[in-house]
Amino acid sequence: MFLVLILTLLLLILIFLLLILTFSLLILMFLVLILTLLLLILIFLLLILTFLLLILNPIYKRSPDMTKSPMTKSEQLLRIDDHDFTMRPAFGGPPIPVGVDVQVESLDTISEVDMDFTMTLYLRHYWKDERLSFQSTNNQSMTFDSRLVKKIWVPDMFFVHSKRSFIHDTTTDNVMLRVYPDGNVLYSLRVTVTAMCNMDLSRFPLDTQTCSLEIESYAYTDDDLMLYWKKGNESLNTDDRISLSQFLIQKFHTTTKLAFYSSTGWYNRLYIHFTLRRHIFFFLLQTYFPATLMVMLSWVSFWIDRRAVPARVPLGITTVLTMSTIITGVNASMPRVSYIKAVDIYLWVSFVFVFLSVIEYAAVNYLSTVQERKERKLRERLPCTCGIGDPDEMMIDPQITGYGSMDINTTGNYGMPENGGRQERILAQVSLNDPQMTRQVKPSRGYVNIWIDTHAIDKYSRVVFPGAYILFNIIYWSIYS
Repeated sequence: MFLVLILTLLLLILIFLLLILTFSLLILMFLVLILTLLLLILIFLLLILTFLLLILNPIYKRSPDMTKSPMTKSEQLLRIDDHDFTMRPAFGGPPIPVGVDVQVESLDTISEVDMDFTMTLYLRHYWKDERLSFQSTNNQSMTFDSRLVKKIWVPDMFFVHSKRSFIHDTTTDNVMLRVYPDGNVLYSLRVTVTAMCNMDLSRFPLDTQTCSLEIESYAYTDDDLMLYWKKGNESLNTDDRISLSQFLIQKFHTTTKLAFYSSTGWYNRLYIHFTLRRHIFFFLLQTYFPATLMVMLSWVSFWIDRRAVPARVPLGITTVLTMSTIITGVNASMPRVSYIKAVDIYLWVSFVFVFLSVIEYAAVNYLSTVQERKERKLRERLPCTCGIGDPDEMMIDPQITGYGSMDINTTGNYGMPENGGRQERILAQVSLNDPQMTRQVKPSRGYVNIWIDTHAIDKYSRVVFPGAYILFNIIYWSIYS
């Protein structure tokens, strides 16, 4: 009994110790949770402190907004805040004269497909704004960048019919503002513009194109702004190194006109005209010479035996397909205009010559077949000629054949079939001269003209085709050169 009591007491003590241990663990976990929370709060405070340091540190400060910052010394000198620069100078008075001059830096591309050109230029404006005049002891001007341009009035020029344009900004905006003590202002910027150019390609590639870049004020009519070239034609300067791969730049010149819009009125418009003459050598090598060689190659078939069908037919088809490829290649790089170009005339006439050479052989082959068919029918109608001697000996006797020795020497073998046709013609002639045979074979005028000299067609084609093509070239180059 006493032993049981001791064991129970020990068990109660053990349970009490376990409770104490559990409670201690709970307290420990609570302390850990509190420490973790304190650590998170500390990290958050450190982040806020770091952010504040980055903002307040001058090294990491962002560039201030110049429109909201206190005025600089130059702005105070120009009294920027004393005037309303949203209005043009001398508002309500006569139109303000704005002179313009242009320095063309490069003429980059000319596109016939898109009908446009790309040009890089320095555009300079000159005007007088008395609001910007300042006191100066040495009469020196002040030069500013694009930041001051946003605070004063500048002419609102734009390029008429432009597709794309931008002001260069490498390494900074390529804008310069120069103010003189008396209020005269020079405003210069470097611009690349892609503008429309209406091209007449009827003489392509022997053409000359004139393109224009047009400059105009967007908002101010001629009652408010008078736009003019500062020095006339001398206001346009070009770099001597400007060159294009396909064109020769012949001349630049300037003009001034008035443009009318029905809803807003009249505007001064400045024009930069430049004339371009296309280099022909590239097209001679790529188009004209290959087309001419294909036409000349088609003439080779006139010297090939008309019985050599496998030789003449592929030659004609090859030249026709090659001409089709040349025409397709030229038109693929051109706009789809609705009129005929000079290169189209040359290529299509060359194509017709090549095609006619194929038709010529078809005619020769057909007539030869018809001739052989008629000869075959004639042989069937003739009586037996077994008793006739050697045809060559009979041809010598004019009483029998009707031919003299001069006839044989002069006519030769032209028009004679190679497979015995000559002998058959002689036999037919003999049979017609023989009264006995003539009674058996009905006289026919058609037989007298039955022989068609198909070889002569090739013989004449050797002269007619080159002569006609040379005449075409003379006329073509005299008109378009």
